[in-house]
Amino acid sequence: MAGELEIVDLETGSGKSVVKGALIITHYTGTLEDGTVFDSSHQRGQPFQCVIGTGRVIKGWDLGLMGMQVGGRRRLFVPAHLGYGERQVGAHIRPGSNLIFEIELLEVRTRDD
Repeated sequence: MAGELEIVDLETGSGKSVVKGALIITHYTGTLEDGTVFDSSHQRGQPFQCVIGTGRVIKGWDLGLMGMQVGGRRRLFVPAHLGYGERQVGAHIRPGSNLIFEIELLEVRTRDD
């Protein structure tokens, strides 16, 4: 994997777009380059929500989800420096790990809502 964030739209949505500071609700699966699943909202049986673009999630998500529209599915190839860097996270994410996420955007909420 190169050192840059790679964004692949698997399905383009037609709903509201992700903007900085929005609360987003997603379903996702995170894997390592070897295919090992390290996290999945599907496995937990409940969507994940976070505020995007404000440093509350990894930089790869803050950058990679901007402009995505509700109903869309996106794959992010997140190089280590935009993920967890040189930190060990849990049992599977070793220092320097590149991460792959497949994300389905369910909802976007902004202050205007």
